[in-house]
Amino acid sequence: MKRLTHINDKGEARMVDISEKPSTARAAIAGGHVSMKRSTLRLILADGIAKGDVIGTARIAGIMAAKKTHEMIPLCHPISISSIEIEFNADRKDTGIAVRARVTNTGQTGVEMEALTAVSAAALTIYDMCKAVDREMVISKIMLLEKTGGRSGTFRRNSRA
Repeated sequence: MKRLTHINDKGEARMVDISEKPSTARAAIAGGHVSMKRSTLRLILADGIAKGDVIGTARIAGIMAAKKTHEMIPLCHPISISSIEIEFNADRKDTGIAVRARVTNTGQTGVEMEALTAVSAAALTIYDMCKAVDREMVISKIMLLEKTGGRSGTFRRNSRA
């Protein structure tokens, strides 16, 4: 069984020492989904939500959250981020919005948590902005889709779950 890197020999939490790791180009893509009523999706697409531009606001929330990941997740390192891109795709069949974030950097540790945090914050922002018209929305399928760089190499999820 693999040893947990964030636990010391006494079983206590610790931040991993990355000082000896070489800097490499790294990228991570995460995804998630917000299911909603058809009427809610139509309102979002028509820019008809009273709180304002749902997609634009969710994009900014995701970017801001990625940059602050180390402040929310206790054992994450504060890192320099090179880029953050967040995409939203209306899914009329499943009546919802797919959220996807891509984060890159050159550094000693990966950006998976930043991508996952970006997706989570963007999805939560969609919920917050639309809850007055649809409290039955469901945030789901938040997952790492792909990561590149670092000692462990490339990971690509086989299925989108």
